[in-house]
Parts: sequence; C-alpha cells; structure tokens
Amino acid sequence: MPDARFLVVFDADSTLLRNEVIELIADEAGRGAEVAAATEAAMRGEVDFATSLRSRVRELRGVPVEAFDRVRARVEPTAGATELVAAIHARGGRAAVVSGGFHEVLDTVAPALGVDLWRANRLAVEDGALSGLVDGEIVDAAGKAVALREWAAASGVPLSRTIAIGDGANDLQMMAAAGLGLAFNAKPAVRERADLVIGPVDLREVIPLLP
Repeated sequence: MPDARFLVVFDADSTLLRNEVIELIADEAGRGAEVAAATEAAMRGEVDFATSLRSRVRELRGVPVEAFDRVRARVEPTAGATELVAAIHARGGRAAVVSGGFHEVLDTVAPALGVDLWRANRLAVEDGALSGLVDGEIVDAAGKAVALREWAAASGVPLSRTIAIGDGANDLQMMAAAGLGLAFNAKPAVRERADLVIGPVDLREVIPLLP
C-alpha cells in the first residue's frame, strides 16, 4: 500500500451513515425500539460499550441472514459523504471507517462510498440465522484508536496528519489519538471534548479542514 499524505478515519453509524445499523437489524426481529434506547445510552457513554453491544446483539437472535439484503437497502450515506471521500482522494489522502457496527453491512457500503480501509464487528451465524453473539473481538473505543494508529503507520502518515470524525462516546479515544478530532452529529460529551465541532449534518463541512 503506497503512502498517503494524510488519513481520515470515520465512525460509521450516525457519522458516515445516517442510520444506526444495529437498529435496522433489530427492526427485522421486531425489537427496534428497545435496541434504539440501548444504543442511545451507549453513545452518551452511560454504559460500557462492549457490554451494551453484547446485550443488544442478543436481541438479534434468530434474524435470518437474508435479512441483511433488506437492511443494506435501507442504509443511507450522510449528506456529503461521497463528496468528502472524493475530496480526500483528490488531495492524496486515504479514507477509512472503523465501526462498532458490523462487517455484514460495511463490506458492501464502504467500497460503494469509495472508502479505502474499514474494520467492524462480525455477527455469529448458526443454521442460517444470527445466534445472538458477536464473532471475535469487539471493536470498542480502544479498538477504534488502535485501528487509527495501525492504519496511519501502514499509510506512512504521522498521527499529526490524521483526522478522526465521530459522534459517540466510543469515538473519543480515536479522536484523542488523531491530530484533529471532529465531533459530527455528536452527543454533548463528545462535543465538549472534540478539537472542533461540525454543526450542520453535512460532511462537506469537513472539506475545508483537509490538509
């Protein structure tokens, strides 16, 4: 992988994407409202992310794998997402996504948006349906910061030339590790600790901040 001039790492849900994907999956199980409330608490930092994720994923047990086609069809990029990724590439940068969500959706959505690198959780499957468990190590706040550092090193980019964009409490560690941490569509605790707050929910607002 050739070196890049800079690296931009996005959170996925409610940042690069308008949706919270776990809520879309939960809708398939008729448990959307309960999972949405738990997600909101996790993003505000009121509960441990990994613990919350495991409990929310348990609510997805029994959802058939073919439901992912319907979920992917409902996923919407945030306004300005494609324009921002194009601007990153035009300036010699690399765009990456690290998500507490799921590869089952991101593996389709990320390349469609032109994203170069992505990492997320995986859902365990048993007999053609979700088992209610996370498969492998959970991508949490610490995992997001690790991903940013690993991708920066692999891209030949010093941390001072990295930008992290997120909305929830589990984005704070990667925002702190980055040269510039941007709160976007963010919870109050995230806005308070970010280097800059993006007001409008339009990712084109980030383009003037690119190196």
